[in-house]
Formats: sequence, structure tokens, C-alpha cells
Amino acid sequence: QALAGGAIRLGSLHPTRDFTYVGDTVDGFLRAGEVEGVEGRVFNLGSGREISIDGLVKMIGQVLDLRLQVEVEQQRVRPAPSEVERLIADASLARQVLGWQPEVPFEQGLASTIDWLRGHLELYRPGVYAI
Repeated sequence: QALAGGAIRLGSLHPTRDFTYVGDTVDGFLRAGEVEGVEGRVFNLGSGREISIDGLVKMIGQVLDLRLQVEVEQQRVRPAPSEVERLIADASLARQVLGWQPEVPFEQGLASTIDWLRGHLELYRPGVYAI
């Protein structure tokens, strides 16, 4: 939405998420496929750093050197019982068993993602809210 211009339309801005760069996630999957005896185990792949949706928008604005306007749309606000307020990974098992840890800092991953999206805007419909 930020690359398309105009207001950023979102739901709740306060929930937090633990964003992990796609290359780091792929590395975790590959390691899980190579390590013996991990079948059926659950590994969290994440940074352990939580960022609010509002904070994410501000960081995107910084990368783009834009002051982004946010509009909260009620249809995008999840009902209270279904909203996950905090998602933050404990990747200690992945570190211990897989030897995995994220290598790409959030800010670098965000900038790389934005650069990639700039070159592929035709693949996205930023004005469409799809559930």
C-alpha cells in the first residue's frame, strides 16, 4: 500500500508480530530437513523481537522517506476473541537442535523486501482487502 501511494488501510495497530526475513525462514526449513531425529518436533523460527503494526508502518515510512497516513478500517479489525495480541517466537530450540538463528536484521530485511516489491508491483492489488 505504501508503494502504491495514498493512505495505508489497516485493522488494529497495537498487536505485535515477530517478523523474520524469508531467507532466514527458508534456512530454518532446510536445516530441519538435514538434521536427523527432528521428525514431529515443533521449531519456532523468529527473532524474538516484537514490533507493533503501527511501529512497522513507521519503519516502512522511514525506509521510503515518507510520512505515511494510516486509516483504520473496521472491516479489517479482528473481533477481540480472534485477535492475537502478541506473536513473538522463542527460537531457542531451533538454535539448540538446528544450529539456526536469524542472520538478517529486521531493518535490512524490510529494506530488501521493499526493494523487491518495487520491482514486482504488478503482482499485487494493494487496494483489495482479501481475507
